[in-house]
Amino acid sequence: MPDSIRIGDYVHCPAASGLDATGYARIGEFELSDFLTHWDALHDDALQVLPARIHPTARIHPTAIIGEDVIIGPGVRVHEFSTVRKRSVLAAGVSVGFGCEVTHSFVGENTVLGHQVGIGHSVIGADAHLSANLVIAAISLWNHDMRAPVKEIVLHGPGDELPYRCATPRFGGLIGDHVQTGGMITLGPGIAVGRHSALAASVCMGSTVVPAASVVRSSSPEVVIETRRV
Repeated sequence: MPDSIRIGDYVHCPAASGLDATGYARIGEFELSDFLTHWDALHDDALQVLPARIHPTARIHPTAIIGEDVIIGPGVRVHEFSTVRKRSVLAAGVSVGFGCEVTHSFVGENTVLGHQVGIGHSVIGADAHLSANLVIAAISLWNHDMRAPVKEIVLHGPGDELPYRCATPRFGGLIGDHVQTGGMITLGPGIAVGRHSALAASVCMGSTVVPAASVVRSSSPEVVIETRRV
């Protein structure tokens, strides 16, 4: 497991989204855990300097719900019955399909979210295509109260390497530029997928790092049932 996960190794900085005067213009310079720690403050500062929180060229369906602290760039499309909330950013050219939920996430330029995609506390690169019925979870199942999570999200590598600590109990995924996914996929909490990777339908994985230009397919259909420790 790498000692450092630099966002710029996965995601390009936005170039055409009107974010030049904000911290998002240099998102690629951040160490992942440092960005997650300072994300709220960075976003609030961006809201103070942007001349328009929602670009006038964005097309938002009347049934969509957009939070008052959301930033939406030029040419964005948000389709029917989708919700974008809690300090999210949709960079230029993003398309959000029918019935999606985007919570506290950065979505890079020209990325497509298919129908009924749910992402939380995640950073998505440019020109990615996340197909229908994909979920990126942000909170560990092993919290006693998932409404008030305290368990830190970590990324595990193979063998006995120390995990990468995300310094937060809420983190979904770092999804690189040009990543493509099939349908019915569940990721996180805590995953980093390198640029130009492809995830086949029905993959379920989290707490790991996927190298750039990888192909991930669904593993064995075996189901293991164990007694839960409470």
